[in-house]
Amino acid sequence: MDEQRQLEQLRTEIDATDGELVELLLRRRRLAAEVGKVKRQLGQPLYVPDREAKMLEDRRQQAAAVGLSPDLIEDVLRRVIRESYQQQQAADVHLQDKNIVVVGGAGALGQLFVRLFESAGASVAILDKDDWPRAADIVAGADLVLVSVPIAITPQVIADLPELPARCVLADVTSIKQTPLQAMLDKHQGPVVGLHPMFGPQQQTLAKQLIVVSHGRGQEHYQWLLESIVRWGANLQEFEASAHDQAMAFIQVMRHLSTFVYGVHLARERVDLQQLLELSSPIYRLELMMVGRLFAQNAELYADIILSQPQNFAMMRRYLQRFDTIIGELEAGDKAAFLREFAEVAAYFGQFSTDFLNDSQRLLSLAGDTHQIR
Repeated sequence: MDEQRQLEQLRTEIDATDGELVELLLRRRRLAAEVGKVKRQLGQPLYVPDREAKMLEDRRQQAAAVGLSPDLIEDVLRRVIRESYQQQQAADVHLQDKNIVVVGGAGALGQLFVRLFESAGASVAILDKDDWPRAADIVAGADLVLVSVPIAITPQVIADLPELPARCVLADVTSIKQTPLQAMLDKHQGPVVGLHPMFGPQQQTLAKQLIVVSHGRGQEHYQWLLESIVRWGANLQEFEASAHDQAMAFIQVMRHLSTFVYGVHLARERVDLQQLLELSSPIYRLELMMVGRLFAQNAELYADIILSQPQNFAMMRRYLQRFDTIIGELEAGDKAAFLREFAEVAAYFGQFSTDFLNDSQRLLSLAGDTHQIR
């Protein structure tokens, strides 16, 4: 057999093997859908971290035993698992006895929660800006009133709510927690809880998504709400409102403002973005994407996040001072100062640096499959 015929035969066998993989993936998807049905019958959460971690570790060990790359198998399975969660995210009817009002339910994030509650069998009403003349009627008999409006108007919207039923849960999904939580506690004597979904409204499933919980009052009366969120697959993290807001100063405010300024700088310098893409390795492409994606979203949302905590501007000024100091050292050719500060920060990050390097490398390997951005 000449080499060309051998090559064609091998390619035929690869094509057949790929076809078998497709059939196996189809079988797995069907099994995952059945698992989802049983989970809903048992009232179990969509995402079970321990189960997923054990399954991945078992498959990594199996791969290593037969000479396959454990990282390859984990990458493939994580993508398959993500698809499985979407298959399992069918109607989970467990809130059929609940009446829920979403204030701002016509907004993007509000619509997401309306869809989730309706899929769980709840009776859902929307209270939007044109509905306030009927607000008292809309909230009458509500088991939950969820406030999902822009940050800047959240406290006033809460204050303007009509009197709620005594056992009604009052909750919000604002990205800051202290001010809205206090506004809800002042407004309503019943159960109160603050929520912060750490994701955008584009999510198709809550599997593995983070929602921060800041407790207000009467947790035993809103535990059903937290349990529903877990059933949808989300990960709940409990934080005091003040600690949450301090962290958000770095997670959101500082990052959004830095990204915005970098985007402004690129625009003012009239940089050729296509040229940057063509010259960028995967990590620089990802960084540029993180800048660009901000400007594809709602400008008012980012402005409200940055302006919501004016006390953070002092911290941002300190950041600028440090930036200026380091530039001054580099302009003076003080390489030793740079190396010294680099070592100090590396010691501060400690093991996180190695962990972040390994985690980011996995992301970069996936990003390397994308040869260009369209």
